[in-house]
Amino acid sequence: MNVKLVLGITKEVEKRALEEKPPGGMSSREHVINIIYEELVKILGKGRDIPLKKHVIMMVGLYGQGKTTTTAKLAKYFQKRGLKVGLIAADVHRPAAYDQLKQLAEKLNIPVYGNPKASNGVAVVKNGMKYHKDADVIIIDTAGRHSLEEDLITEMKRIAKAAKPDEKFLVMDAAVGQQAGPQAQAFHDAVDVTGVIITKLDGTAKGGGALSAVSVTRAPVVFIGVGEHIEDLEKFEPPRFISRLLGMGDLRTLLEKAQESMEGGDAEEVARKMMSGKFTLLDMRDQMEMLSKMGPLDKLMNLLPQGFGGFKGQGMDKQSTRETQERLKKFKVIMSSMTRYELENPREVKSSRIRRIARGAGVDQKEVRSLLKYYNMSQKAVKGLTSNRRMRRKLMKQLQIPDMDEMDM
Repeated sequence: MNVKLVLGITKEVEKRALEEKPPGGMSSREHVINIIYEELVKILGKGRDIPLKKHVIMMVGLYGQGKTTTTAKLAKYFQKRGLKVGLIAADVHRPAAYDQLKQLAEKLNIPVYGNPKASNGVAVVKNGMKYHKDADVIIIDTAGRHSLEEDLITEMKRIAKAAKPDEKFLVMDAAVGQQAGPQAQAFHDAVDVTGVIITKLDGTAKGGGALSAVSVTRAPVVFIGVGEHIEDLEKFEPPRFISRLLGMGDLRTLLEKAQESMEGGDAEEVARKMMSGKFTLLDMRDQMEMLSKMGPLDKLMNLLPQGFGGFKGQGMDKQSTRETQERLKKFKVIMSSMTRYELENPREVKSSRIRRIARGAGVDQKEVRSLLKYYNMSQKAVKGLTSNRRMRRKLMKQLQIPDMDEMDM
Protein backbone atom coordinates (compact mmCIF):
# COMPACT_ATOMS: atom_id res chain seq x y z
CA MET A 1 0.00 0.00 0.00
CA ASN A 2 0.99 3.59 -0.53
CA VAL A 3 2.81 4.92 2.56
CA LYS A 4 0.80 8.16 2.71
CA LEU A 5 -2.41 6.17 2.59
CA VAL A 6 -1.19 3.91 5.42
CA LEU A 7 -0.30 6.92 7.57
CA GLY A 8 -3.70 8.47 6.93
CA ILE A 9 -5.51 5.27 7.93
CA THR A 10 -3.27 4.86 11.00
CA LYS A 11 -4.04 8.36 12.28
CA GLU A 12 -7.78 7.88 11.79
CA VAL A 13 -7.73 4.48 13.54
CA GLU A 14 -5.72 5.93 16.45
CA LYS A 15 -8.10 8.88 16.78
CA ARG A 16 -11.22 6.72 16.78
CA ALA A 17 -9.72 4.05 19.08
CA LEU A 18 -8.91 6.69 21.71
CA GLU A 19 -12.14 8.68 21.39
CA GLU A 20 -14.76 5.96 20.87
CA LYS A 21 -15.72 3.52 23.62
CA PRO A 22 -16.03 -0.18 22.70
CA PRO A 23 -19.68 -1.32 22.43
CA GLY A 24 -20.96 -3.51 25.23
CA GLY A 25 -19.42 -6.98 25.24
CA MET A 26 -16.64 -6.06 22.80
CA SER A 27 -13.00 -6.17 23.89
CA SER A 28 -10.55 -3.35 23.11
CA ARG A 29 -8.81 -5.59 20.56
CA GLU A 30 -12.08 -6.41 18.78
CA HIS A 31 -13.00 -2.73 18.86
CA VAL A 32 -9.75 -1.69 17.11
CA ILE A 33 -10.09 -4.44 14.48
CA ASN A 34 -13.64 -3.28 13.81
CA ILE A 35 -12.44 0.32 13.35
CA ILE A 36 -9.73 -0.84 10.90
CA TYR A 37 -12.39 -2.80 9.02
CA GLU A 38 -14.69 0.23 8.78
CA GLU A 39 -11.90 2.57 7.65
CA LEU A 40 -10.72 0.21 4.88
CA VAL A 41 -14.29 -0.31 3.67
CA LYS A 42 -14.70 3.48 3.64
CA ILE A 43 -11.70 3.85 1.28
CA LEU A 44 -13.05 1.25 -1.14
CA GLY A 45 -16.52 2.78 -1.14
CA LYS A 46 -19.67 0.87 -1.99
CA GLY A 47 -18.38 -0.94 -5.07
CA ARG A 48 -20.42 -0.87 -8.28
CA ASP A 49 -22.65 -3.24 -10.20
CA ILE A 50 -21.81 -3.62 -13.89
CA PRO A 51 -25.15 -3.57 -15.75
CA LEU A 52 -26.17 -6.63 -17.74
CA LYS A 53 -26.92 -4.73 -20.93
CA LYS A 54 -25.46 -3.97 -24.37
CA HIS A 55 -22.11 -2.25 -23.91
CA VAL A 56 -18.43 -2.12 -24.88
CA ILE A 57 -15.61 -2.79 -22.39
CA MET A 58 -11.95 -1.86 -22.91
CA MET A 59 -9.32 -3.69 -20.86
CA VAL A 60 -6.06 -1.85 -20.05
CA GLY A 61 -2.98 -2.67 -17.98
CA LEU A 62 0.73 -3.46 -18.02
CA TYR A 63 2.35 -6.74 -19.09
CA GLY A 64 2.03 -9.68 -16.71
CA GLN A 65 -1.02 -8.39 -14.86
CA GLY A 66 -3.32 -11.16 -16.17
CA LYS A 67 -5.22 -8.94 -18.63
CA THR A 68 -5.87 -11.50 -21.40
CA THR A 69 -6.94 -14.23 -18.98
CA THR A 70 -9.17 -11.75 -17.18
CA THR A 71 -10.75 -10.76 -20.50
CA ALA A 72 -11.82 -14.40 -20.99
CA LYS A 73 -13.05 -14.63 -17.38
CA LEU A 74 -15.14 -11.50 -17.85
CA ALA A 75 -16.59 -12.95 -21.06
CA LYS A 76 -17.59 -16.07 -19.11
CA TYR A 77 -19.20 -13.88 -16.43
CA PHE A 78 -21.49 -12.16 -18.94
CA GLN A 79 -22.14 -15.32 -20.95
CA LYS A 80 -23.26 -17.13 -17.80
CA ARG A 81 -25.85 -14.39 -17.31
CA GLY A 82 -27.40 -14.86 -20.73
CA LEU A 83 -25.60 -12.18 -22.77
CA LYS A 84 -24.04 -12.71 -26.19
CA VAL A 85 -20.34 -11.83 -25.95
CA GLY A 86 -17.74 -10.98 -28.59
CA LEU A 87 -13.99 -10.53 -28.01
CA ILE A 88 -11.46 -8.38 -29.88
CA ALA A 89 -7.76 -9.28 -29.72
CA ALA A 90 -6.27 -5.80 -30.07
CA ASP A 91 -2.84 -6.67 -28.67
CA VAL A 92 -0.79 -6.68 -31.90
CA HIS A 93 2.56 -6.37 -30.13
CA ARG A 94 2.87 -9.41 -27.84
CA PRO A 95 3.68 -12.64 -29.72
CA ALA A 96 0.83 -15.19 -29.49
CA ALA A 97 -1.52 -12.76 -27.69
CA TYR A 98 -4.22 -13.50 -30.28
CA ASP A 99 -3.66 -17.27 -29.97
CA GLN A 100 -3.90 -17.14 -26.16
CA LEU A 101 -7.22 -15.28 -26.22
CA LYS A 102 -8.58 -17.52 -28.99
CA GLN A 103 -7.73 -20.70 -27.06
CA LEU A 104 -9.43 -19.39 -23.93
CA ALA A 105 -12.51 -18.24 -25.89
CA GLU A 106 -12.87 -21.57 -27.71
CA LYS A 107 -13.46 -23.29 -24.37
CA LEU A 108 -16.45 -20.96 -23.89
CA ASN A 109 -17.61 -21.08 -27.51
CA ILE A 110 -17.22 -17.27 -27.72
CA PRO A 111 -16.12 -15.68 -31.03
CA VAL A 112 -12.87 -13.71 -31.21
CA TYR A 113 -11.92 -11.16 -33.85
CA GLY A 114 -8.22 -10.58 -34.43
CA ASN A 115 -5.39 -10.75 -36.94
CA PRO A 116 -2.09 -12.26 -35.76
CA LYS A 117 -0.30 -10.58 -38.69
CA ALA A 118 -1.69 -7.08 -38.02
CA SER A 119 0.48 -4.24 -36.69
CA ASN A 120 -2.23 -1.60 -36.18
CA GLY A 121 -4.30 -2.20 -33.05
CA VAL A 122 -6.73 0.62 -33.84
CA ALA A 123 -7.61 -0.91 -37.24
CA VAL A 124 -8.19 -4.30 -35.59
CA VAL A 125 -10.59 -2.69 -33.11
CA LYS A 126 -12.55 -0.86 -35.84
CA ASN A 127 -12.96 -4.08 -37.86
CA GLY A 128 -13.77 -6.05 -34.71
CA MET A 129 -16.58 -3.66 -33.78
CA LYS A 130 -18.19 -4.31 -37.17
CA TYR A 131 -17.62 -8.07 -36.87
CA HIS A 132 -19.36 -8.19 -33.46
CA LYS A 133 -22.17 -5.76 -34.31
CA ASP A 134 -24.79 -8.26 -33.09
CA ALA A 135 -23.10 -8.96 -29.73
CA ASP A 136 -24.54 -7.68 -26.45
CA VAL A 137 -21.13 -7.21 -24.84
CA ILE A 138 -17.90 -6.51 -26.73
CA ILE A 139 -14.66 -6.82 -24.72
CA ILE A 140 -11.43 -5.39 -26.14
CA ASP A 141 -8.12 -6.89 -24.96
CA THR A 142 -5.52 -4.14 -25.55
CA ALA A 143 -1.72 -4.35 -25.55
CA GLY A 144 0.36 -4.04 -22.41
CA ARG A 145 3.90 -2.81 -21.84
CA HIS A 146 6.62 -3.36 -19.26
CA SER A 147 6.19 0.26 -18.19
CA LEU A 148 3.99 3.22 -19.00
CA GLU A 149 5.64 4.15 -22.30
CA GLU A 150 4.35 7.02 -24.38
CA ASP A 151 3.42 4.80 -27.35
CA LEU A 152 1.21 2.64 -25.08
CA ILE A 153 -0.60 5.73 -23.82
CA THR A 154 -1.08 7.03 -27.37
CA GLU A 155 -2.41 3.71 -28.66
CA MET A 156 -4.82 3.40 -25.74
CA LYS A 157 -6.19 6.88 -26.41
CA ARG A 158 -6.68 6.08 -30.11
CA ILE A 159 -8.44 2.78 -29.38
CA ALA A 160 -10.68 4.47 -26.83
CA LYS A 161 -11.58 7.14 -29.40
CA ALA A 162 -12.36 4.49 -32.05
CA ALA A 163 -14.36 2.10 -29.84
CA LYS A 164 -16.06 4.66 -27.56
CA PRO A 165 -16.20 2.08 -24.73
CA ASP A 166 -18.80 2.36 -21.98
CA GLU A 167 -16.33 0.89 -19.48
CA LYS A 168 -12.54 1.10 -19.21
CA PHE A 169 -11.25 -1.51 -16.77
CA LEU A 170 -7.71 -1.32 -15.36
CA VAL A 171 -6.37 -4.84 -14.68
CA MET A 172 -3.88 -4.93 -11.81
CA ASP A 173 -1.94 -7.74 -10.13
CA ALA A 174 -2.66 -8.13 -6.40
CA ALA A 175 1.10 -8.06 -5.72
CA VAL A 176 1.76 -4.72 -7.46
CA GLY A 177 2.12 -2.88 -4.14
CA GLN A 178 3.20 0.77 -4.02
CA GLN A 179 3.37 1.10 -7.83
CA ALA A 180 -0.42 0.71 -7.91
CA GLY A 181 -1.05 4.41 -7.29
CA PRO A 182 1.19 5.86 -10.03
CA GLN A 183 0.10 3.19 -12.53
CA ALA A 184 -3.57 3.76 -11.85
CA GLN A 185 -3.12 7.55 -12.13
CA ALA A 186 -1.35 7.29 -15.52
CA PHE A 187 -4.02 5.00 -17.01
CA HIS A 188 -6.76 7.14 -15.52
CA ASP A 189 -5.32 10.31 -17.06
CA ALA A 190 -5.09 8.56 -20.46
CA VAL A 191 -8.51 6.90 -20.77
CA ASP A 192 -10.54 7.84 -17.68
CA VAL A 193 -10.63 4.43 -15.93
CA THR A 194 -14.15 3.49 -14.79
CA GLY A 195 -13.30 0.33 -12.84
CA VAL A 196 -10.42 -1.74 -11.47
CA ILE A 197 -10.02 -5.54 -11.60
CA ILE A 198 -7.55 -7.08 -9.14
CA THR A 199 -6.01 -10.38 -10.30
CA LYS A 200 -4.13 -13.25 -8.62
CA LEU A 201 -5.74 -12.87 -5.21
CA ASP A 202 -5.40 -16.64 -4.74
CA GLY A 203 -1.69 -16.21 -3.94
CA THR A 204 0.04 -14.73 -0.91
CA ALA A 205 -0.65 -11.12 -2.00
CA LYS A 206 -3.68 -9.60 -0.28
CA GLY A 207 -4.38 -6.80 -2.73
CA GLY A 208 -3.33 -3.78 -0.68
CA GLY A 209 -2.51 -2.07 -3.97
CA ALA A 210 -6.23 -2.09 -4.71
CA LEU A 211 -6.72 0.42 -1.92
CA SER A 212 -4.07 2.71 -3.44
CA ALA A 213 -5.55 2.41 -6.95
CA VAL A 214 -9.05 3.21 -5.75
CA SER A 215 -7.94 6.14 -3.59
CA VAL A 216 -6.10 7.67 -6.58
CA THR A 217 -8.64 7.15 -9.39
CA ARG A 218 -11.85 7.10 -7.35
CA ALA A 219 -12.76 4.30 -9.80
CA PRO A 220 -14.15 1.35 -7.84
CA VAL A 221 -12.84 -2.20 -7.91
CA VAL A 222 -15.50 -4.12 -9.86
CA PHE A 223 -14.14 -7.69 -9.99
CA ILE A 224 -11.40 -9.79 -8.37
CA GLY A 225 -9.58 -12.81 -9.84
CA VAL A 226 -9.33 -15.62 -7.29
CA GLY A 227 -7.75 -18.47 -9.28
CA GLU A 228 -6.40 -19.76 -12.57
CA HIS A 229 -9.62 -21.27 -13.87
CA ILE A 230 -11.92 -19.40 -16.26
CA GLU A 231 -14.73 -19.22 -13.69
CA ASP A 232 -12.48 -17.79 -10.96
CA LEU A 233 -13.76 -14.21 -11.18
CA GLU A 234 -15.90 -12.71 -8.44
CA LYS A 235 -17.96 -9.57 -8.33
CA PHE A 236 -16.21 -7.23 -5.89
CA GLU A 237 -17.93 -6.22 -2.67
CA PRO A 238 -15.79 -4.11 -0.28
CA PRO A 239 -17.12 -5.49 3.04
CA ARG A 240 -16.47 -9.08 1.94
CA PHE A 241 -13.01 -8.26 0.58
CA ILE A 242 -11.88 -6.43 3.74
CA SER A 243 -13.38 -9.18 5.92
CA ARG A 244 -11.18 -11.75 4.14
CA LEU A 245 -8.18 -9.40 4.24
CA LEU A 246 -8.41 -9.18 8.05
CA GLY A 247 -8.93 -12.94 8.53
CA MET A 248 -12.63 -12.58 9.37
CA GLY A 249 -13.69 -14.88 6.52
CA ASP A 250 -16.51 -14.40 4.03
CA LEU A 251 -19.37 -16.69 4.97
CA ARG A 252 -21.84 -15.02 2.62
CA THR A 253 -19.75 -15.90 -0.45
CA LEU A 254 -19.37 -19.42 0.95
CA LEU A 255 -23.14 -19.71 1.21
CA GLU A 256 -23.60 -18.41 -2.35
CA LYS A 257 -21.15 -21.04 -3.63
CA ALA A 258 -23.17 -23.63 -1.74
CA GLN A 259 -26.41 -22.41 -3.33
CA GLU A 260 -24.87 -22.76 -6.80
CA SER A 261 -23.62 -26.28 -6.07
CA MET A 262 -26.87 -27.60 -4.60
CA GLU A 263 -28.85 -27.47 -7.86
CA GLY A 264 -31.99 -26.02 -6.34
CA GLY A 265 -31.35 -27.30 -2.81
CA ASP A 266 -31.47 -25.06 0.24
CA ALA A 267 -27.95 -24.12 1.35
CA GLU A 268 -29.48 -21.79 3.92
CA GLU A 269 -31.05 -24.84 5.62
CA VAL A 270 -27.60 -26.47 5.69
CA ALA A 271 -26.25 -23.32 7.36
CA ARG A 272 -29.05 -23.42 9.93
CA LYS A 273 -28.29 -27.05 10.80
CA MET A 274 -24.57 -26.41 11.10
CA MET A 275 -25.10 -23.36 13.28
CA SER A 276 -27.58 -25.23 15.51
CA GLY A 277 -25.16 -28.16 15.88
CA LYS A 278 -28.08 -30.56 15.31
CA PHE A 279 -26.82 -32.28 12.21
CA THR A 280 -26.52 -36.04 11.71
CA LEU A 281 -24.02 -38.10 9.72
CA LEU A 282 -26.57 -38.00 6.90
CA ASP A 283 -26.43 -34.20 6.94
CA MET A 284 -22.64 -34.31 7.13
CA ARG A 285 -22.50 -36.62 4.10
CA ASP A 286 -24.71 -34.21 2.13
CA GLN A 287 -22.48 -31.31 3.19
CA MET A 288 -19.34 -33.16 2.07
CA GLU A 289 -20.99 -33.83 -1.29
CA MET A 290 -21.84 -30.14 -1.58
CA LEU A 291 -18.30 -29.17 -0.53
CA SER A 292 -16.77 -31.28 -3.31
CA LYS A 293 -18.81 -29.32 -5.90
CA MET A 294 -17.87 -25.90 -4.55
CA GLY A 295 -14.26 -25.82 -5.73
CA PRO A 296 -10.75 -26.41 -4.30
CA LEU A 297 -10.69 -26.83 -0.53
CA ASP A 298 -7.91 -24.27 0.02
CA LYS A 299 -10.08 -21.54 -1.57
CA LEU A 300 -13.06 -22.49 0.58
CA MET A 301 -10.87 -22.32 3.70
CA ASN A 302 -10.03 -18.71 2.82
CA LEU A 303 -13.73 -17.87 3.18
CA LEU A 304 -13.83 -19.12 6.79
CA PRO A 305 -12.86 -16.99 9.81
CA GLN A 306 -9.62 -18.03 11.52
CA GLY A 307 -10.26 -21.13 13.62
CA PHE A 308 -13.91 -21.53 12.55
CA GLY A 309 -15.33 -24.95 13.47
CA GLY A 310 -11.90 -26.36 14.29
CA PHE A 311 -10.52 -25.67 10.79
CA LYS A 312 -7.27 -23.79 10.37
CA GLY A 313 -9.05 -21.38 8.02
CA GLN A 314 -7.01 -18.85 6.09
CA GLY A 315 -3.43 -19.77 5.33
CA MET A 316 -4.05 -23.54 5.32
CA ASP A 317 -0.93 -25.03 3.70
CA LYS A 318 -1.05 -27.33 0.65
CA GLN A 319 -0.01 -30.42 2.60
CA SER A 320 -2.81 -29.93 5.15
CA THR A 321 -5.27 -29.29 2.31
CA ARG A 322 -4.30 -32.52 0.52
CA GLU A 323 -4.54 -34.55 3.73
CA THR A 324 -7.96 -33.09 4.53
CA GLN A 325 -9.25 -33.78 1.01
CA GLU A 326 -8.07 -37.41 1.16
CA ARG A 327 -9.63 -37.87 4.59
CA LEU A 328 -12.99 -36.49 3.41
CA LYS A 329 -12.96 -38.82 0.38
CA LYS A 330 -12.38 -41.83 2.64
CA PHE A 331 -15.14 -40.69 5.01
CA LYS A 332 -17.59 -40.55 2.07
CA VAL A 333 -16.70 -44.16 1.14
CA ILE A 334 -17.25 -45.28 4.74
CA MET A 335 -20.62 -43.52 4.97
CA SER A 336 -21.76 -45.20 1.74
CA SER A 337 -21.47 -48.52 3.64
CA MET A 338 -23.74 -47.33 6.46
CA THR A 339 -27.50 -47.79 6.68
CA ARG A 340 -29.84 -44.79 6.81
CA TYR A 341 -30.58 -45.60 10.46
CA GLU A 342 -26.85 -45.45 11.28
CA LEU A 343 -26.41 -42.19 9.41
CA GLU A 344 -29.32 -40.64 11.31
CA ASN A 345 -28.27 -42.12 14.66
CA PRO A 346 -24.43 -42.11 14.74
CA ARG A 347 -24.34 -42.71 18.50
CA GLU A 348 -25.86 -46.17 17.89
CA VAL A 349 -22.84 -47.22 15.82
CA LYS A 350 -20.99 -49.55 18.21
CA SER A 351 -18.47 -52.40 17.83
CA SER A 352 -20.53 -54.91 15.77
CA ARG A 353 -21.76 -52.20 13.39
CA ILE A 354 -18.24 -50.76 13.08
CA ARG A 355 -16.91 -54.19 12.02
CA ARG A 356 -19.62 -54.59 9.36
CA ILE A 357 -19.14 -51.03 8.01
CA ALA A 358 -15.35 -51.46 7.84
CA ARG A 359 -15.70 -54.70 5.85
CA GLY A 360 -18.19 -53.09 3.47
CA ALA A 361 -15.98 -50.04 2.88
CA GLY A 362 -12.75 -52.04 2.65
CA VAL A 363 -11.07 -50.07 5.46
CA ASP A 364 -9.72 -50.71 8.95
CA GLN A 365 -12.10 -50.40 11.90
CA LYS A 366 -9.95 -47.56 13.25
CA GLU A 367 -10.85 -45.49 10.19
CA VAL A 368 -14.59 -45.93 10.90
CA ARG A 369 -13.89 -44.81 14.47
CA SER A 370 -11.94 -41.85 13.05
CA LEU A 371 -15.04 -40.81 11.11
CA LEU A 372 -17.19 -40.99 14.23
CA LYS A 373 -14.59 -39.01 16.18
CA TYR A 374 -14.49 -36.38 13.39
CA TYR A 375 -18.29 -36.14 13.50
CA ASN A 376 -18.33 -35.68 17.28
CA MET A 377 -15.56 -33.06 17.16
CA SER A 378 -17.33 -31.15 14.38
CA GLN A 379 -20.59 -31.14 16.31
CA LYS A 380 -18.88 -29.96 19.50
CA ALA A 381 -16.90 -27.29 17.66
CA VAL A 382 -19.99 -25.79 16.03
CA LYS A 383 -21.94 -25.99 19.30
CA GLY A 384 -19.09 -24.23 21.08
CA LEU A 385 -19.04 -21.53 18.46
CA THR A 386 -22.79 -20.95 18.53
CA SER A 387 -22.89 -20.87 22.33
CA ASN A 388 -20.97 -17.57 22.08
CA ARG A 389 -23.91 -15.24 21.46
CA ARG A 390 -21.84 -12.34 20.14
CA MET A 391 -19.94 -14.53 17.67
CA ARG A 392 -23.15 -16.29 16.64
CA ARG A 393 -24.92 -13.03 15.87
CA LYS A 394 -21.92 -11.83 13.87
CA LEU A 395 -21.93 -15.01 11.76
CA MET A 396 -25.69 -14.99 11.24
CA LYS A 397 -25.48 -11.35 10.14
CA GLN A 398 -22.84 -12.31 7.54
CA LEU A 399 -25.06 -15.16 6.35
CA GLN A 400 -28.09 -12.83 6.28
CA ILE A 401 -30.34 -15.35 8.00
CA PRO A 402 -32.25 -14.90 11.31
CA ASP A 403 -30.41 -15.24 14.61
CA MET A 404 -30.48 -18.67 16.24
CA ASP A 405 -32.52 -17.24 19.12
CA GLU A 406 -35.39 -16.77 16.65
CA MET A 407 -35.29 -20.40 15.46
CA ASP A 408 -36.42 -23.63 17.04
CA MET A 409 -33.35 -25.02 18.74
